[in-house]
Amino acid sequence: MKKKVRNRSESSLLAVIDGVVTQPPPIWFMRQAGRYLPEYRKIRAGTGDFVELCLNPALAAEVTLQPVRRFGLDAAILFSDILLVPHALGVKLWFEQGEGPRLEPVNDQPAFKRMRENLDRVIVGQVYETVAKARALLANEIALIGFCGAPWTVATYLVAGRGTEDQAPAKELAMGDQILFGKIIDRLTTATVEYLIGQLRAGVDVVQIFDTWAGVLDPEGYERWCVKPTVEIIAKIRSAIPDARVIVFPKGVEFSGIEHLVQASRANAVSLDASVDRKLARRRLGSRCAIQGNLDPLTLVAGGEALDKEIDEIMETFHGTRHIFNLGHGIRPETPIAHVERMIARVRRRA
Repeated sequence: MKKKVRNRSESSLLAVIDGVVTQPPPIWFMRQAGRYLPEYRKIRAGTGDFVELCLNPALAAEVTLQPVRRFGLDAAILFSDILLVPHALGVKLWFEQGEGPRLEPVNDQPAFKRMRENLDRVIVGQVYETVAKARALLANEIALIGFCGAPWTVATYLVAGRGTEDQAPAKELAMGDQILFGKIIDRLTTATVEYLIGQLRAGVDVVQIFDTWAGVLDPEGYERWCVKPTVEIIAKIRSAIPDARVIVFPKGVEFSGIEHLVQASRANAVSLDASVDRKLARRRLGSRCAIQGNLDPLTLVAGGEALDKEIDEIMETFHGTRHIFNLGHGIRPETPIAHVERMIARVRRRA
């Protein structure tokens, strides 16, 4: 693929995904709309609960745009939650203050039978309306990113009814009742295809599939519960929308597993967590897809010379290749805004 440099008068993020090297690299960061921003906390304080905020198109669109307005980022990411998919499949979802999401557990056949076979159009329709509102308010050169949780990651919450430290409930069900667990993954896979196609048709430019807990599986489980569903999702999306752009994020997976997923899925880009060897990633993936990442979110919290050093190393390693500057995972709530400003300025100054 012939490389060329293009300026930022058009969407630099989409240019990188489509095969162009840009200087400076586009920059956005995961969870960029959220608790570290005072403007977000103000809106959050005035809403009943988190699910209500996610499903309020006017407010969710406003939150989506907040970090772009404040920092001049190259992309906005839809403000939503990965657990809206099971919620739209009829599973009750709520958030406990200070403890995170809660779901009615789906860990036996009766609970699975109570799930809807298709997404609730009212629920997902509110998400699509948020997309349309946000896209209408964004400048043309700012990309809008949609997203979902990968079936395995969503299933870890769905089976346990909450987040767990080791994802043991999902792993135990996958080993003890492969037929039931396979049905859960299949239901989530089908729903995810519909959900992402809906986001793309509503106006997002690219979608990211977050497999946050892919790294807890052994190679056989990773292939069966992560790679296979993701490959199916991307193939079916592109059957409906041939030029659909997709980023994959298999967090915590050994490099061979990341490389395998990129090859098998034909993803346009891969997001790397902070543990990935950057030089290896550039050498093995640089000609296949765009590379996104991978600043440690804790380094951004620390700031100072440690932050400057890490930014410089990332920029040097990926210089001349298709790179999207990002974190290795979501920004932490305690992150000082001044550190974010310092990061963005340094990335753009070093180009």
